[in-house]
Amino acid sequence: MSEVLDKPGLKMGELFDLTGKVAIITGSSRGIGKAIAERMAEHGAKVVISSRKAGPCEEVAAEINAKSPGHAIAVPANISSKADLQRLVDETRSAFGKVDILVCNAASNPYYGSQLDITDDAFNKILSNNIVANNWLVSMVAPEMKERHDGAVIVVSSIGGLRGSTVIGAYCISKAADMQLARNLAQELGPSGIRVNCIAPGLVKTDFARALWDTPEGEKRASSGTPLRRLGEPDDIAGAAVFLGSKAGSWLTGQTIVIDGGSTC
Repeated sequence: MSEVLDKPGLKMGELFDLTGKVAIITGSSRGIGKAIAERMAEHGAKVVISSRKAGPCEEVAAEINAKSPGHAIAVPANISSKADLQRLVDETRSAFGKVDILVCNAASNPYYGSQLDITDDAFNKILSNNIVANNWLVSMVAPEMKERHDGAVIVVSSIGGLRGSTVIGAYCISKAADMQLARNLAQELGPSGIRVNCIAPGLVKTDFARALWDTPEGEKRASSGTPLRRLGEPDDIAGAAVFLGSKAGSWLTGQTIVIDGGSTC
């Protein structure tokens, strides 16, 4: 038996237990964010569902509460608005008293084409929503995490941040920056007991990436480059988020976990 599992009071079943934890998950009305929220709630966490539109957020919260009563609330917020994000954090504290886990999952990618032709507005939007907004959120929750000497921040990046692209270059730049943001914050916040990590998914079958897989030919072409010969599903990413938010990930920080069916290997 490992040294960790031999520690008094820590049993195998407790490694992934999130009972008593409160998690904010942005972009959680669908796709990867929704899967993360559902799985965290199943492991005992209180979860805050957030995206731009109230209706879809409320639907997901209702689904979770039907299985785990009182475990979810909906707080719509636009990641481009610092005021919206502060309200998201404030309403979470009002409802659940604290924030233990922050999952920065929401992102934007309004441009497909040459890096040389992207407009300033589109480039700025991608960088602001995918990097700056994450830093805003971390700065909002870090003080209370420092007081407790405990907390977990999870940034959903992408394997796009590990390689070049001729069509989604700005998005890839932002996702590479997220990995560096996690490293910087891990260094800064680690002494306060706060862990900061990234998850870098490959191509996952979500609405966000639908243009890349939503035909039989497109899916076959996209999956042929992965050793597992299939694209990802949102649930393929959710388990890693549970791991990073729980005791199981308590000695992991500043890292990027790649989950891509082996496509980058």
